[in-house]
Amino acid sequence: MATERERGSSAPDEAVPQRGGGAPHELALLERLRAGDEAAYEALVRTHGPRLLAVARRFLRSEEDARDAVQDAFLSAFRAVDAFQGGARLSTWLHRIVVNAALMKLRTRRRKPEQPIEELLPSFLEDGHMAAPASPWRSEEMDPVERRELSRLLSEAIEALPESYRNVLLLRDIEDLDTEETARAMGISPGAVKTRLHRARQALRGLLEPHLREAEPE
Repeated sequence: MATERERGSSAPDEAVPQRGGGAPHELALLERLRAGDEAAYEALVRTHGPRLLAVARRFLRSEEDARDAVQDAFLSAFRAVDAFQGGARLSTWLHRIVVNAALMKLRTRRRKPEQPIEELLPSFLEDGHMAAPASPWRSEEMDPVERRELSRLLSEAIEALPESYRNVLLLRDIEDLDTEETARAMGISPGAVKTRLHRARQALRGLLEPHLREAEPE
């Protein structure tokens, strides 16, 4: 059975919190939004747009798709603003909406065959031992240049994962959704989330290991 997300809503049900939270300036902005203040809408987009676009870009390769997802997210938020009661931060609510908008964009486009993740996973011998045991990773402090390079390598490694595994990894480890939230967003079972996350982390480690293993002693 299709969930509400799969039927077309980008605003998650659980992101309509009860009254009792939210910063005073956000509550004031919320009241202006409900009153139809156009300046408040402009302020919301100006304040949160860049961060939401960064989130959408993590899921969508196309810049046009990412911007469309952000636009869809703001439209969904504007339509649902009367239901938002300030029980959580406005930024958190918008974040969940743009994540769902990005996933919706992925679901509605033409799907291409995925690369099997098995090609990226460690191989094992008949006795159960790894064919190529993982090497210890570097433990020394990295300088700023090395940290920037690691960030680039990490982004490239995540991008190399098959889409269904990449999205689970992004939702759990980057966007910080829990297993149940990820399962609802992806339309899969919590067990499938745990399996995909484990395999995605294994593949990610394998992709990064050549760059992070400790140097062999001379």
